[in-house]
Amino acid sequence: MVSTPTLFLFIAAAITLLVIPGPAVFYIVARSTEQGILAGLTSVLGIVTGGLVHVLASALGLSALVLASPAAFATVKLCGAAYLFYLGARLFWRSAQTTIAASANVDQLSLKIVYWEGFLVNISNPKTILFFVAFLPQFIDERSGNVVSQIIILGIILVAIGLVTDSVYAIVAGKLSSWLRSKTSRGALLDRLAASVYIGLAFFTVFTAPR
Repeated sequence: MVSTPTLFLFIAAAITLLVIPGPAVFYIVARSTEQGILAGLTSVLGIVTGGLVHVLASALGLSALVLASPAAFATVKLCGAAYLFYLGARLFWRSAQTTIAASANVDQLSLKIVYWEGFLVNISNPKTILFFVAFLPQFIDERSGNVVSQIIILGIILVAIGLVTDSVYAIVAGKLSSWLRSKTSRGALLDRLAASVYIGLAFFTVFTAPR
């Protein structure tokens, strides 16, 4: 089991790291800006689900195997980048065709799509793999018991903290977006901004190095 001092140190370090905006946060902010708070929070749930898969992969040693294989790492990286680029290009096209209404109407089907997009973005994010492989082992003590159970416990705590911090970003971005859309006809401009974030994340993903 994880010792109490190590657990508190891990929680403090995790909060510090997760509060600082990273690729997942920028994706959530872009989604909230594009479609509102509900879609942003739905994307958070998708990302959290992807995070749980990364926890399991780390516990089984799969993340380390992907990181150790240049071909596997490149495949994950390029798939993630291609999908983010697609999201950005799609949004640029939509903003060029029409001005989005002040309040976005998101139906259940589109929320399902948003959820799975968040999941896929996190699963294919090489930075997340690097994070779990590089960050978690620093708090694992082989003398304290089963290493796999320690990874799972710490991983779940990390994902839970991420759920809270990411939700805050989604709510703030969604409220700000709604306010801007209600004040002016800046819907298309906000969509282009969100699209730029997606495409920027795609290029960021491409140039992520395994070491």
